[in-house]
Amino acid sequence: MMNFFNDFDNEPNDETPHIMPIFTEIKGEEDGNIDGKIDEKDMPILALRNMVLFPGITLPVAVGRNKSLRLIQDAQKKKCKIGVVCQVNGNTEDPGYSDLYHKGVVADIIKVFELPDNTTNVLLQGRSCINLKNVVSHEPYLTGEVELYDDILPDEDDKEFDALMLSVKELTYDILKNVGEGAKELAFAIRNIDNPIYLINFLAVNCPIEPAVKQELLEENEVKQRAYKLYSLLSKQAQLLAIKADIQSKAREDLSQQQREHFLQQQIRTIQDELGNTSDDDIDELQKRASEKKWNAETGQAFEKELKKLERINPQSPDFSVQYAYLDTLLNLPWNEYTTDNFNLKRVENKLNKDHYGLEKVKDRILEHLAVLKLRGDMKAPIICLYGPPGVGKTSLGKSIADALNRKYVRVSLGGLHDEAEIRGHRRTYIGAMPGRIIQGLIKSESANPVFVLDEIDKIGQDFKGDPSSALLEVLDPEQNNHFHDNYIDIDFDLSKILFIATANSLAGLSQPLLDRMEIIEINGYIQEEKIEIARKHLIPKQLAEHGFAAKEIDFPKATIAKMIDSYTRESGVRQLDKTIAKALRRIARLKASNEEFPTTIAVEQLKDLLGPEEYFRDKYEGNEFAGVVTGLAWTAVGGEILFVESSISRGKGEKLTLTGNLGDVMKESAVIALQYLKAHSSLFGIDYELFDKYNVHIHVPEGAIPKDGPSAGVTMVTSLVSTFTQRKVRPNLAMTGEITLRGKVLPVGGIKEKILAAKRAGIVDIILCKENKKDIDEIKEIYLKGLNFHFVSTIKEVIDIALLPEKIDNPIEL
Repeated sequence: MMNFFNDFDNEPNDETPHIMPIFTEIKGEEDGNIDGKIDEKDMPILALRNMVLFPGITLPVAVGRNKSLRLIQDAQKKKCKIGVVCQVNGNTEDPGYSDLYHKGVVADIIKVFELPDNTTNVLLQGRSCINLKNVVSHEPYLTGEVELYDDILPDEDDKEFDALMLSVKELTYDILKNVGEGAKELAFAIRNIDNPIYLINFLAVNCPIEPAVKQELLEENEVKQRAYKLYSLLSKQAQLLAIKADIQSKAREDLSQQQREHFLQQQIRTIQDELGNTSDDDIDELQKRASEKKWNAETGQAFEKELKKLERINPQSPDFSVQYAYLDTLLNLPWNEYTTDNFNLKRVENKLNKDHYGLEKVKDRILEHLAVLKLRGDMKAPIICLYGPPGVGKTSLGKSIADALNRKYVRVSLGGLHDEAEIRGHRRTYIGAMPGRIIQGLIKSESANPVFVLDEIDKIGQDFKGDPSSALLEVLDPEQNNHFHDNYIDIDFDLSKILFIATANSLAGLSQPLLDRMEIIEINGYIQEEKIEIARKHLIPKQLAEHGFAAKEIDFPKATIAKMIDSYTRESGVRQLDKTIAKALRRIARLKASNEEFPTTIAVEQLKDLLGPEEYFRDKYEGNEFAGVVTGLAWTAVGGEILFVESSISRGKGEKLTLTGNLGDVMKESAVIALQYLKAHSSLFGIDYELFDKYNVHIHVPEGAIPKDGPSAGVTMVTSLVSTFTQRKVRPNLAMTGEITLRGKVLPVGGIKEKILAAKRAGIVDIILCKENKKDIDEIKEIYLKGLNFHFVSTIKEVIDIALLPEKIDNPIEL
């Protein structure tokens, strides 16, 4: 007879989905009945872990706790019966009344075994059921007050109970058919049990169910109801075993196919080993890396297909390295690997303000995007194009945005790019094929949602190899780039989570479809006040560190920085200013390194020694002593400037208009329009029409070496011509800008902010603008408009009324 001992001190919950092969010694009431005293007031109580003993059942138990060992020893000496109950929680080391189930059984100690490993096992046989009313004492072991009672038996002629027991036996046999070792012996034991009550209790003990469920069976006083509950539990076990058998059958079929494939692969590898070709390590490494990727099923299937191709290629073949490089590229891509965005809008705003002075529109756009992303949880990333002159911080802004969003940063320079394959990648059929710049950038960033800066997008070229700007249409289209197709990897990749930021100096060279896919944000040049703050907060500290000076060791006062901006730089951005500061610090560093005295505060007077003679001289207002000299406002790539339009007349046939000053076609057209308008409306300004027949007109814009173009000098030319023909003075400290039409209308122009600031630097007080340009004035901070008077006009007549004074100049020309 085999015995299966369960350690009630350390035994885990019995959760195995089949009948455990527990064999118990089957005895009737008359066989094995051991005498013993019963003390219902002070009965020793043995607590079992994860085990429930039923009446009539013999159960082997391993005893481990000291209290339990002492209880067994005393009970055996006194030949008394003990109470056996199950713990509610098997992990409780020293259970009390509340830690025990209150229904158990009275048990006899059949035999005690001392094993060679110093463990003690005891064989218990359950008798009657008991109710544990309370615990009398805890030392030296548990004793309690119990109440004996018997189960309620069914009637002898209860046919329903007989049929139920037959069903229980048949169900048990069905279960045992799916159980492995020990099933035949257990089935034989069950077949020889004639007592139905004993059979119910026997199956309840050996059924692989939770102790709490077994306790519920024990607490069922009616044996018939206990049999129904047992049948229900056995039915569940039968269903679980059937499902398990089905799963095992399918698994065996799959395993057979896997074994076949494995066998074939082993044959291929054996052949390759015989030929001296070993690539197992490389392939195993690829498989290991692939198991860690987060790609979808379609990508995984494509990878497995390509990996099988690699296994069939001779490692000595050139095709092996090509195929291996392709698979390595797939594994290096960040499939569904994202960094977590930082949604602390205040922190992002502080970061952007710290790194960049000004640029309010761009900062607001980034904060708006983050706000929507935070509220919605997910959205397609916008495509932003920062457009403006060089040196204003377009590229560095992308780095700051990446840091603020807690994203990776990737920058790709598109300047001079003329091959479409640089964007879409080469097909793998070409020698030296590689993925495009977008995929390469993602591999470098190790993230599928970086901030991706496409620098100098307006410098893209095209030739017989294709048009890269057309290839960018798919990349920069939020409706398409979630399935971007690179020719090299040949699998769709999702670019929709990338925050693309394109930069451009001019939009003239960009195609309309490409412009339509981007949100254009214009970055104007910095004004002098902004450049001073940028120099103080960013450029000077950076250059001090780069030239070996301590922080604040060299002081640049605001007046000195302003002089450097005016006299040594001419730009919209601050790149040249950065170089100028570096040049000054190099001179000072030389003095310090030579142990000579060096200045710690740079005065304006010292700039000539540090930087040399002044390189630029800004135009200043020159007065109104001459007729026909009018101050205009112009926009350049390096900021706003004032310019002078001069006109003169000379005797002739009156059909000649001479234009000088390196003027472009549009500006020449403005001059023609101005003269024709004046001829058509001469009486409006008190000009004799016959003068146009007797005098030729010459219009000149000084600084002829500098090309000039655009329509914004139209009103300036009209005013200059009227002043020349009437010899009237121009209002002092006046400048103007605006386009004109033959009907005498004044149209709005661009670059207002730069032009206004140029006028203020030149000492201009009054400025004439088109009424529609008032909205541009409203966007400029009030501090920069202090001391300026604006005159908004709609017609040329209004311009002349404001610009020209009634009095004539001294020594006018008699016409």
